[in-house]
Amino acid sequence: MVSHIEFLVEEPSMEAALEELLPRLLGETTFAIHCYQCKNGLLTHLPQRLRGYAAWLPQDWRIIVVVDRDDDDCLELKHKLDSIVATSGMRNKSTPLVESWQVASRLVIEELEAWYFGDWTAVCAAYPCVTANIPLQARYRDPDAIAGGTWEAFERILQRAGYFSTGLRKIEAARAIAAHWEPSRNTSRSFQTFCRCLYDIAQAPLHGA
Repeated sequence: MVSHIEFLVEEPSMEAALEELLPRLLGETTFAIHCYQCKNGLLTHLPQRLRGYAAWLPQDWRIIVVVDRDDDDCLELKHKLDSIVATSGMRNKSTPLVESWQVASRLVIEELEAWYFGDWTAVCAAYPCVTANIPLQARYRDPDAIAGGTWEAFERILQRAGYFSTGLRKIEAARAIAAHWEPSRNTSRSFQTFCRCLYDIAQAPLHGA
């Protein structure tokens, strides 16, 4: 079994959310989260970081890179990440026929707040004055397709309910909402893809062990 996972993320709010979520998904698998403060910082430092891992990564460790899509093209961004993994000398989960992979890249579409819209029950548990009917509105029905900026839309909704009048405090919101996340009810496809990867890692035996 995989004993440890290294997570490379682009911002502190994702780090805060994962600190709440991962212990419930990974069981006895340990983890560490490394935050790069911004997307450009993560992408800039990723090649050197992965080359470092390639020199010593234990057989029963895995690495997951988590990046917001933002306005990027999904396929182009995924190709860029896969190319960085390949040139580092590490085995990529996206490579066909690779069983004992080392690195998986996962996109958040389009950013962390989409995962909040995917589990609006968790948002209401954290912020009870927020209207519960948001998922019934057409513009929010598909969390991964919200137009005009996901975090801006999320901020507006919470401000109308009386929260964050001076601006969304992203780390605080991440901790509060992720504490109530129930993965099975989240309707964000990118969230479900991320969770499936974790379940596979935590439960699958090591190939060649």
